[in-house]
Amino acid sequence: MARREKYENVVEHRIDLDDRVFRVLSTDTAGAAAGSPYVLIHGIGMSHRYFTRLHDELAADAPVHSIDLPGFGGLPKPGRDLDVTEMATSLAEVIDRVIGEPVVLVGHSMGAQWVVELAALRPDLVLGVVAMGPVSDDRHRTVMAQARALALDSLGEPPRANAIVFGDYLRCGVRWYLTQVRHMVSYPIEDRVAQLRAPLLVLRGGSDPIAGVDWCRRLRDRALDAAFVTVPRGFHVVQWSAPRAVASAIAAFVSGRVEAPTP
Repeated sequence: MARREKYENVVEHRIDLDDRVFRVLSTDTAGAAAGSPYVLIHGIGMSHRYFTRLHDELAADAPVHSIDLPGFGGLPKPGRDLDVTEMATSLAEVIDRVIGEPVVLVGHSMGAQWVVELAALRPDLVLGVVAMGPVSDDRHRTVMAQARALALDSLGEPPRANAIVFGDYLRCGVRWYLTQVRHMVSYPIEDRVAQLRAPLLVLRGGSDPIAGVDWCRRLRDRALDAAFVTVPRGFHVVQWSAPRAVASAIAAFVSGRVEAPTP
């Protein structure tokens, strides 16, 4: 496949909610037969940049919106802390404004926490949830354990993926990263997935040291309606290294388990 690092046919929006600024990059090229819209949410410290390849793959069949959250991707830092619930509530407001219809949420790493929380709070807004490389494993729920796993993961990622990840960490800054990491390691995602009404797909790269296979299976088993997929050979940023395989897994999940809203 072509090694794209920029979106095709994207429209950028900036949404200001008082002290919370969001960036939305939208592609709507699928035509009249388009499927339900996807919303892609990055992880802690990150931005839309590591979603470019997956975004374009999904956009072949449905509208896709990649959203940068406040304080990430070079966006202004909020004037206050935002926990997982507050971030998810703000994100729901952005989706209401920009998209205005139920969506399939795709969250990576800590993004999985934000989309799970949003789906639990606003089931009317969510058709399905995809948790890619979800954190944090409840048997390794400390900052140090997560840092060790991240360091190990960086040894297996493609150089360009590492460049994007660490470049975005620098743009995020230490203070905002540390503010959010406290929420990341304390958020009980395993309890919240049990409250989802929408179907859940748990997806991981086969060599991901951050979202281990046992942990992902336990998340699947806690949900009422869930599936689990492993993409062979991928590490934590599997959507960058294997975008076509990830997009195929998501599309199969949506076609098999997600019901489109009645017109």
